[in-house]
Amino acid sequence: MAARPGLDAAPVAVTGAGGFVGRALVRHLHAQGRSVTAVARHAWEAPAGVRQVTVASYEDAAALDVALRGAGCIVHLAALAHRAGSAAEFDASVRAAQGVVAAAKRCGAQRLVFLSSIGVNGHRTEGRAFTEEDPPQPVEAYAHSKLQAEQAVIAACAASTLDYVIVRPPLVYGADAPGNFGRLVRLVRRGWPLPLGAIRNERSFIALDNLVDLLALCSHHPAAANQLLLAADAEDLSTPDLVRGIAAGLGRPARLVPVPPALLRLGAKLLRRERLADSLCASLRVDASKARRLLGWQPRVRAMEGVRRAVLATHSP
Repeated sequence: MAARPGLDAAPVAVTGAGGFVGRALVRHLHAQGRSVTAVARHAWEAPAGVRQVTVASYEDAAALDVALRGAGCIVHLAALAHRAGSAAEFDASVRAAQGVVAAAKRCGAQRLVFLSSIGVNGHRTEGRAFTEEDPPQPVEAYAHSKLQAEQAVIAACAASTLDYVIVRPPLVYGADAPGNFGRLVRLVRRGWPLPLGAIRNERSFIALDNLVDLLALCSHHPAAANQLLLAADAEDLSTPDLVRGIAAGLGRPARLVPVPPALLRLGAKLLRRERLADSLCASLRVDASKARRLLGWQPRVRAMEGVRRAVLATHSP
């Protein structure tokens, strides 16, 4: 189904607008001159001229109809993140996606952009990078819920005038990033030696600026209609490279101790932190060439420079 014309000038509604990605995307769209509605569970200091709507639940159909009314495109970011939470909470994220896409159809929107996760593809790569053609292999409850939400979005858009775009990013870094990036920044800032110097892996990340640029492009580009797109910076980094970039931003030495990865994994197993060891030691490469080829998108921020800038802009705890 071809996208209808005029999306580049259509109003955009962003759910989860008060979150790490949501705030950046709202500011980016507003700076582009787009009409933006910021939908969130709590009010926040949005740019002047941005319409703010608070909703107690993304399963409240009446509230969503008010929030999304008039939007040509809806970017759905709201979800439980960072792999924490119970199965019931992850189920609620799936129901929220179902509620938003149903409201989008009722409100006559043309497109829904859904932010998923590379975890739908899997949690590590061997030999080659993930592509859009790979079968889903989610491991954790968070990734399973993202896959279920993707499937719900696709099913709801079938045989309707609403098209979808699904974007799967890896770890997103930026100023005051939550999750593993924020934890690494705190560890390096405190000057703790990190037993990561012997790791030789390749991991894809994406700068927050690069991700919001892609999401904004997906909100209106005709070729994005009904596409699954993987997202990543143009360069991969090893875990030690990431630590060095963080240290450079902090103006501190990278205190990397060369501990054999096998020993790290053994220690993690004893502590029941195998997933953490995987995220530090294993490779996870993402091939984002489809987005570049199909949409002409180019990551504007290079990985090491993006890490350094993110740390410089991060507020001290």
